[in-house]
Amino acid sequence: MKRLRRVLLYVAAFVFCALISLAQTKQGLPPTDELCKTIAGLDTLVFDAYNHCELDKLDSFFADDLEFYHDQTGLALGRQNLIDAVKNNICGKVHRELVPGSLEVYPLKGYGAVEIGVHRFTHPDDPSNHGEAKFIHVWRLKDGTWKITRVISFDHHTDAK
Repeated sequence: MKRLRRVLLYVAAFVFCALISLAQTKQGLPPTDELCKTIAGLDTLVFDAYNHCELDKLDSFFADDLEFYHDQTGLALGRQNLIDAVKNNICGKVHRELVPGSLEVYPLKGYGAVEIGVHRFTHPDDPSNHGEAKFIHVWRLKDGTWKITRVISFDHHTDAK
């Protein structure tokens, strides 16, 4: 089990570095592209559910075998772990918004898409407490349904707002 976890972390690190390299080119599909519109719309729906603590709705956007890599909390496996974390740590405490102009979408042939961006987090009870982080979502399109299968959330810091 320990070896498997180490291999998973190496694979994640490789994917992470490859995607960061891709993100640094700052290209992606144009905002008018249908795939870009689809992923941007899904991002809005996911984080509307997140911001309003609609856990059943939020749950529907993630694959059962979700892998969530976070620079501060490490690896979390499974959709239910994510939903529990949102319920216990996010609901009513944190609001997420996509930083305008930061969204990039790339197709993954035969699988789905990669979404890259920057999001800002605010705390309703403390307007001076806000931060930003970069994120990568890997979306899978299967049987006409989009699901997030991998999340990498990194570079969490207080924003300059």
